Amino acid sequence: MPSDRIALFIDGANLYATARTLGFDIDYRRLLKEFQGRGALLRAFYYTTIIEDQEYSSIRPLIDWLDYNGYTVVTKLTKEFTDASGRRKVKGSMHIELAVNAMELAEHIDRMFLFSGDGDFRPLLEAVQRRGVHVTVVSTLTSQPPMVADELRRQADAFIELADLKATLGRDPSERPGLIRQQLPPFATRGAINGGGIAE
Repeated sequence: MPSDRIALFIDGANLYATARTLGFDIDYRRLLKEFQGRGALLRAFYYTTIIEDQEYSSIRPLIDWLDYNGYTVVTKLTKEFTDASGRRKVKGSMHIELAVNAMELAEHIDRMFLFSGDGDFRPLLEAVQRRGVHVTVVSTLTSQPPMVADELRRQADAFIELADLKATLGRDPSERPGLIRQQLPPFATRGAINGGGIAE
């Protein structure tokens, strides 16, 4: 319904992995426009972790762009550690933050769109549904194995196959926004080193 109050909850790492599995990049401007057309969009949350002690995170330009273009970005520093068997692991999840925001907004929205296939969110879906919120999960079943947990899909009121949104939400590689991924012509960096002239 166009009059429905809606909110988007995007599990950044999960959505990124799902889209890459399907062979495309998400155009977040198109995503916002698509869901603004589905109701009165109150909030579009984007959750992501940032690795601690990394001077420049490759995700920083995306986070900044989202922040300036209508998204509510929620970040948290992750901790890197070495486990008992000597493997490097990263500890950090945005599940609690996403769940808290969803519960806080539940009484103000009619529909919630969760961009994640993580089965850990099943109890959250159940909780917001008890408050009368219609929940749609956006993920994929087409990958092998599917990126969406069966229990999450079963709990949801509706399921949107991300592969079906590829034409709507996919970013054309030729129109990458400069803020998200700056691409210099091959000679530009060498030219700068050679005193600003065009390198041979």
